[in-house]
Amino acid sequence: MIPRKLAATLGNTIKPGRVWMLFGARRVGKTQLIQNYLTTVPKETWYQGHGEDRDLAELLESRSASRYRQMFSAYDGFFLDEAQSVQNAGAALKLLVDLFPKLKVIVTGSSAFRLDQMLGQPLTGRRSVHYLHPVTASEIAAWKDPLAPKAQLPDLLNYGSYPEVLQIGDPRERQAYLRQLVEDYLFQDILAFEQLRNAQKLRDLATMVAHQIGSELSLNELANSLQLNRSTIERYLDLLEKSFVIFRVGGFSRNLRKEVSKTQRYYFVDNGIRNAVINQFQPINQRADGGALWENFFINERRRFNAYHNTGTQSYFWRTYDQQEIDLIEVSPDGQLAAFECKWQNKKHKVPGAWPKAYPETPVQFAHPENFTQFLL
Repeated sequence: MIPRKLAATLGNTIKPGRVWMLFGARRVGKTQLIQNYLTTVPKETWYQGHGEDRDLAELLESRSASRYRQMFSAYDGFFLDEAQSVQNAGAALKLLVDLFPKLKVIVTGSSAFRLDQMLGQPLTGRRSVHYLHPVTASEIAAWKDPLAPKAQLPDLLNYGSYPEVLQIGDPRERQAYLRQLVEDYLFQDILAFEQLRNAQKLRDLATMVAHQIGSELSLNELANSLQLNRSTIERYLDLLEKSFVIFRVGGFSRNLRKEVSKTQRYYFVDNGIRNAVINQFQPINQRADGGALWENFFINERRRFNAYHNTGTQSYFWRTYDQQEIDLIEVSPDGQLAAFECKWQNKKHKVPGAWPKAYPETPVQFAHPENFTQFLL
């Protein structure tokens, strides 16, 4: 079993009278994580249900205090998997914790967009939100050994780190799994929940983003290429982000007028998903996009590292209008900066001249396949 970082925090953060919410893409291991936790509290009695169970969904949607008492009064906890399938889940869960202040409640979901809509307002002040990511380099090191992330790097860049992918040996089976995951879970979830009429346009947009990793996206160019208006492009990107397909990184600016701050770069939450979207799984040493895959991997890993260590760090890129740039700038809550350049080749690299002039107290660290584990483990 792959050890997950989040598992160590569950016992201290799941509390009566509050809804413990876990977001993340489908098949990333949310259900397994919670079920493993429940085995550690054998003295507690939990009701476990799934949002797609229409009988349970209908009961919750009824918001009937008498029916809730009949169903849940004998339990110490309630685990609702894939809560986005329950209409007005927030109001239902609010009533539940009002009726049973000693009840522990856990919900999981694969669509942050839908869950934010349903759970946000009714549960203000009564929820604790957490995220589960694909398996991290540090989790792989704990699962196997400290040298494993480096040894497995070509596969991680190509196939990503979904839990099941890591446990499939045959490359063709990995590819088939990832293609099916993209089709069945990622796109279908968005299409089903948001009732989009332009299914092919959504796929085309994801493909265009996949080919522009590490580059700033022009929403106008995307709109023209796909023959959609700019607001539709923005909505589709937001849906892809809140369905845990991509994430955005904004521009950092503090000192210079010529720093770019109003554009966005997008990365995929998993390299395997990105490669499945464009259906390219050639060995990494035969690919022209190795540098982009490396950048996607490293920035993603730093994002996961900061999330699991609860650093509160925000991530940005840095670029000036005369094309000097740094791939990743991290800003801590106290304003401290860390700067990283993602380099596929381990050789001597120059720091953009404008950076040390503007931020002399923050050296640029070069992350490459030979040294990356020192920034992640």
